Amino acid sequence: MFDIKYRHRIYYSAKQRAEIWDQWQQGESMSTIGRVFDRQSSSVFSFISPTGGIRPSDRRRMTWPPTQGKIVRWHQTMKNRILLENYFLPGDLEDQIEAFITHYNHERYHESLSNLTPADVYFGHDKAILQQRERIKRKTLKARRLHHRRANRKSW
Repeated sequence: MFDIKYRHRIYYSAKQRAEIWDQWQQGESMSTIGRVFDRQSSSVFSFISPTGGIRPSDRRRMTWPPTQGKIVRWHQTMKNRILLENYFLPGDLEDQIEAFITHYNHERYHESLSNLTPADVYFGHDKAILQQRERIKRKTLKARRLHHRRANRKSW
């Protein structure tokens, strides 16, 4: 009845997408860019048009549901902490927010980060801290076993 030609979906690698954006920013036309990749200009248009010709950021995980949930939870925690007091000057509120962020990133241990602070993980101290904890744990278990054995000998 109808003779519909099947068109394969066009995929661009990350390198090709970067090159498309660079050429677009330099003022090249979509048809010229399409010819570079042996594609029609419509495939380039469908790549560029959703953002209005503005290059999207490389990090696009913000709309990913778990990331969104973490951000919502962080704001809720901050709001609950900040609303415990009344602030009469904007500077007081700003100082309290800064203190919360410092506490959250440098002092508060996060269970999801193996009970490390985000600053420790960010600056790469996590492996050394976890190794030190493991050494302390082994030393403590060894001392407990020794103490337990001594206690059992005396009871006989």
